[in-house]
Amino acid sequence: MAKIAFTAGRVSGFKCPSDKKQAFLWDATAPGLGLRATPAGKPAYVFQSVYQSKDIRLTIGGPDAWSIPDAQAKARELQRLIDEGKDPRDLKRAALAAAQAQVSAAATAAAEVVAQALTVEEAWSAYLEERRQHWGARHYADHITLARAGGERSTRGTRGRGVTVAGPLHSFMALALRDLNAPAIEAWAAKEGKTRPTAARLAWRLLRAFLTWCTEHSQYSAIVPSTNPAKTRKARESLGKSSVKQDALLKEQLSGWFAAVRAIGNPTVSAYLQTLLLTGARPGEVMVMRWEDLNIQWRGLTIRDKVEGVRVIPLTPYVHQLLAALPRRSAYVFASNRKEGAPITVPNHAHHRACKVAGVELLTLHGLRRSFKSLTEWLECPAGVVAQIQGHKPSATAEKHYTVRPLDLLRLHHERIEAWILEQAGVQFDPAAEPGKLRAVQ
Repeated sequence: MAKIAFTAGRVSGFKCPSDKKQAFLWDATAPGLGLRATPAGKPAYVFQSVYQSKDIRLTIGGPDAWSIPDAQAKARELQRLIDEGKDPRDLKRAALAAAQAQVSAAATAAAEVVAQALTVEEAWSAYLEERRQHWGARHYADHITLARAGGERSTRGTRGRGVTVAGPLHSFMALALRDLNAPAIEAWAAKEGKTRPTAARLAWRLLRAFLTWCTEHSQYSAIVPSTNPAKTRKARESLGKSSVKQDALLKEQLSGWFAAVRAIGNPTVSAYLQTLLLTGARPGEVMVMRWEDLNIQWRGLTIRDKVEGVRVIPLTPYVHQLLAALPRRSAYVFASNRKEGAPITVPNHAHHRACKVAGVELLTLHGLRRSFKSLTEWLECPAGVVAQIQGHKPSATAEKHYTVRPLDLLRLHHERIEAWILEQAGVQFDPAAEPGKLRAVQ
């Protein structure tokens, strides 16, 4: 190999002929130092020598980064290593590994700093954003309400305090996610279980689901424990078990309840409560009912079901007249007269006052759904019919796969249920009256 003394002009002027894959220019000053060029790429300094009877070649770097003296010094250094019986390639790999380890350690340290600073609120917000599309409006609202800070001025639902109370989960929001461990959750459960066990039990279930989601995401899985810290016996025992609700109207209470509810000054609230009882639907399903959900032609009522998505039940005569008599303020049937374009808020206070007037013990709105199911026992209606009207999942193979009840068959049973309830309540009306002109019949 012909060698020349490297100069700046010779190095910058060296090119690879277009008919060759590569070309070399060798330095006469530093043993083994060469300049490699290709037709398309940039030239680079290389070192070539013999180690253990085998040719080796290493790339040093380009002329833009390495001056000629530096490249010559590097070549001499590599040759000294070979003379000492060391493979310069191993040393280069070790240096690269050390550099990568240093970068990895720096990245780990940076991730540790981020993990230390990551709060439960940040992860909770990301969780809600990702899962919102899979939840219903009520379920999403529960997550917001239970983590809310409180302290907002309000005249309703504050039991005279004048400001809202922080949700059960709010105390966790400022906590570092890595500190959301079993002892912290158990202490929280012991405290919340004494003052608001029902809300705390719901919050605990949501918290468990959130922590499970964290373990499934690489961004959070290294921060939270692999075993869900909310799933401990101590936390469960502190929150206790929810009692089975038994509130339901008796047949003898129907007269007083209907009289008190029909006397409510707000016709929208009055119609809402009566519709709950006569359809057996969930309170939230009825509240968001829209005018487009009423099929006048086929006398059907579309319910936005939290289980199946939607279900269609009969639009019975009395309910039809109740709904048709309501003012059309917005797209919602039970529209709010305070907030434009929104449904009414849950009328618990109005219902409690009506129950007190009727002499009925405290009856929840869900108790009206329970009442519908209980009252149908007097008529010995098929259980599958009632379940389909209420939106309960079929409980037997025959119901799931072989029984199909069209709307007109459901109507046969549902209208009989409505007529019987109204008869027991002493409510008389003219089924033939034009909807929207409900009138009492003497």
